[in-house]
This record gives sequence, C-alpha cells and structure tokens, in this order.
Amino acid sequence: MPNKLILGSSSPYRKDLLKRLGVPFECHSPNIDETPLHPESAVDLVKRLSIAKAFAVDRERRVTDHTPNGIIITSDQVAVLNNKILGKPHTVDNAINQLSRFSGKKVSFLTGLCVFNQQDQSYQYTLSEYHVYFRALTLNEIRQYVLLEQPLDCAGSFKCEGLGVCLFDKMEGDDPNSLIGLPLITLSRLLRELDINPIG
Repeated sequence: MPNKLILGSSSPYRKDLLKRLGVPFECHSPNIDETPLHPESAVDLVKRLSIAKAFAVDRERRVTDHTPNGIIITSDQVAVLNNKILGKPHTVDNAINQLSRFSGKKVSFLTGLCVFNQQDQSYQYTLSEYHVYFRALTLNEIRQYVLLEQPLDCAGSFKCEGLGVCLFDKMEGDDPNSLIGLPLITLSRLLRELDINPIG
C-alpha cells in the first residue's frame, strides 16, 4: 500500500473534509493556471483542472521526494446557472451580485475528483453533481449573509456548512460533501479500491 496520502489543494474546506476520514495525509498546493478555456463547458473544465492538479502535484513532489509512492487527491468545483460557469466571488460586491442572481433559482454545482497513484501514474476521475434551490432572497438578507459569513473564497458565494443553509429551499444530490468541495462517499470507495479503508 502506498505510504502517503496527499491532498492536492490549499482549500481549508477540503482539508477539513478529508480529516473526517481519520486517515493521515499531507497537503500540497498545486501550481496551475485555472483559467477556463474558450469555449470550455463546465463538465470539461472541472475534469481538466482536477486531473491537471494531480499531475502538477506529482511533478512538484518528484523534485523533493525521489521515491514518490503516494496517492494524490485533487478536486475542482464550479457553480453553473443557465449554462454559465460561475467561480469564486473574491469580493463582497461579486458575492452579493452572485447571490442576487441565484435568488429563486436552481444552481448546479459540479465537483470533479481525481485520485492519482504515483507508483504507476494511473488515476481515476469522477464527477459529482449537486443542486441547490435558492429561496427568494431580499437584498438585505443577501448583504447581511455576506457580511456575517464572508464567503468570498467559495464557489457560489455561500458556505452550506454554515449560515448558507438559510438561503435555500432545498438541496438535491448524492453526497452533500461534494457541495463543500470533496465528495467523500466517492472518495472513500476509490480509496478502498487502493486498499486504504478508514474503517478497516
């Protein structure tokens, strides 16, 4: 069994999610350009970036670790409204604008997951889709929410593990963890296939 599990991400949310499995891991932030290609679909974008992150972490670690034998976990996520890709807001104004557009609408979140084996350079990729139905929101609610939770580094401008649930009518999908950024149900299955089982 590979003796290292590596989370290829700088996201504190993904780090907290992976901690739930109770398996020791290291973090290594991939250094790639995440700019969408034109005319790239959301499905193609998250697949390309998830896999590219894994290969980038593999390359970077081979410089410092001359016997790399780890399992690299990488992921990418986008929000989609009316077939348009929406990224992280980064600013308060952008977050308010995003949530204003989401009011009363269904927004889909696509989360790509790549599990990469450094020993044989093989990988598995999966795509998780999750849907959020936003209730009709007032501008005051949106502004207050953004002020309280500052979701500026979150695709969709909310944190569903926090006050973000107050924005929704309902959520729909197989794994709510994918909405936070890492589909743990699928990840657990892929790790078991590599003889890494958190519960033995």
